[in-house]
Amino acid sequence: MKSQSKLSLMLVFLILAGCAAYQLEALTVKHPAHPEAAVALERPSSKTLAYAPSDIPSARPVSAMAMGQQEGRGSSTPEAGAQQTVVGEGKVIATVPNASQIVVEHGEIKGFMEAMTMGYRIDPPSLLEGLKFGDKVRFTIDVQKNAIVKIEKLK
Repeated sequence: MKSQSKLSLMLVFLILAGCAAYQLEALTVKHPAHPEAAVALERPSSKTLAYAPSDIPSARPVSAMAMGQQEGRGSSTPEAGAQQTVVGEGKVIATVPNASQIVVEHGEIKGFMEAMTMGYRIDPPSLLEGLKFGDKVRFTIDVQKNAIVKIEKLK
């Protein structure tokens, strides 16, 4: 029993002596925790809520076939030169006024899109005024602009 306690005491002494001899290295200026370290540049936040390359606005005109447009969809035909629109209903998930965007959880938009939660560009940005999370809305998407051009609050 006595030898076991001597062994335990010796083990504790060795552990403490080993820890006491350990010295932490000084931080270099390149280490992020150093008080004089250079501050990392902040990456600019995204200005788009695009989820796929086709959602990213482009300056190039998109053909009706590439947009997946079908006859009878929307309010007019592209040949007539008028804007083609589709209407959907849903719930506001978020508004992003500084990026002129809104995130909407919506049902199926017949002949255009399945039910989903998606971010949309808003044109004009003033359409976001007065909208908040949970609002039920009816919205009109201009297919050519790839943006919501009209929003109506539902009760």
